[in-house]
Amino acid sequence: MEQTWRWFGPNDRVTLRDAREAGAEGIVTALYEVPAGEVWPVELIKRRQAEIEAAGLRWSVVESLDVIETIKMRAPGWQRDTENFKKSLRNLSKCGIRTVAYNWMPLFSWMRTHLHAPAPDGGFTTRFDATAFAAFDLWILKRKGAEDEWGEELSRTADAYLHALTAREREELQETILQGLPGGNGSYTLQQVRDLLAQYADVQETGLRENAGEFLRSVCPVAAELGVKLCIHPDDPPRPLLGLPRIVSTADDLEWLMTQSKVDANGITFCTGALGVRHDNNLLAMLRRFAPRIGFFHLRSTQRENMVRNATSQPMESFFEAAHLDGDADLIGIVAEMVKEERRRIAAGEDARIPFRADHGQELLNDRERAAAPAYPAVGRLRGLAELRGAMRMAERLMTEVGQHGTL
Repeated sequence: MEQTWRWFGPNDRVTLRDAREAGAEGIVTALYEVPAGEVWPVELIKRRQAEIEAAGLRWSVVESLDVIETIKMRAPGWQRDTENFKKSLRNLSKCGIRTVAYNWMPLFSWMRTHLHAPAPDGGFTTRFDATAFAAFDLWILKRKGAEDEWGEELSRTADAYLHALTAREREELQETILQGLPGGNGSYTLQQVRDLLAQYADVQETGLRENAGEFLRSVCPVAAELGVKLCIHPDDPPRPLLGLPRIVSTADDLEWLMTQSKVDANGITFCTGALGVRHDNNLLAMLRRFAPRIGFFHLRSTQRENMVRNATSQPMESFFEAAHLDGDADLIGIVAEMVKEERRRIAAGEDARIPFRADHGQELLNDRERAAAPAYPAVGRLRGLAELRGAMRMAERLMTEVGQHGTL
């Protein structure tokens, strides 16, 4: 296993030195200065790589090489944008970077309604409140058809929620949703969101799936030729948002995606936080099922709160980012399965360097003073990585002893 750390480039308030002192070996980052959809030049890749290596680390994973909206919608220009994605893969391969995480979430990638919610045991955390999101959708964005989807009862609840907020709290809710979160697809105005929703109107779930399949069948053979592993990230949260479908939310979704291109290059970013939000996702069963296709692990745990149901009885969970070894995800069990998969790959003569990172983190101690990117504080992630490192070493030791003695 390779311990990695997400870094948002030279402007990140959490530095490469912080990452190394936390015990990370590899860095997960991207060329954030290159506009989405444009080719990543070799010279910029090498410059960022040299900066990371000067700090005693390696650039292990690209997260994210954006799949822009034209590709997801197959809107005019999608062929050019797909070719640009392939060119970026070729340039990354020339620099020896061969794990690339991406997502297929339309319009917004990961979504939260609160960035600094009080955590149960002190500190602060990010939170997704389904009622708050409904209030935004219904009464701030005023999306056409939203009332029919949310239903009369929930619409009234969301209206009461919004009216209980102060003017500043309303602004914060709107800003949090529209500004885009770190590593996401960018920030929008209300009108830009309405315009993009109108463009997506004819895509729907079947179209979004078909477009993903076409993309994978086009790109994965190139990645396989280059020795690059493409790792799709699950939806976060794993439910439809703003009337837009999401197609990377369940085991069945992942199974379908893996069948679209059966080369090893077509892989998964196994995010325990995103997948763990759904009460009907069995994380351990999913890990065992897809272990050979997993190229990158995001380890975090979310804690489900209340669940609301819309007019068609479709659920949507509220949740917050729990401490890594708390919450709904059994990360101790997940780590044990990861070690088993690592050993299987070693025995099979496969590449067993599986990068993982302590994903997200609560703001602890002086994290608020540093004002790092939301969900990516220094101390909170250091705690998470330390806990996961300890769990991993214990799992490795126990499995070694079982292998040597047959019993503990």
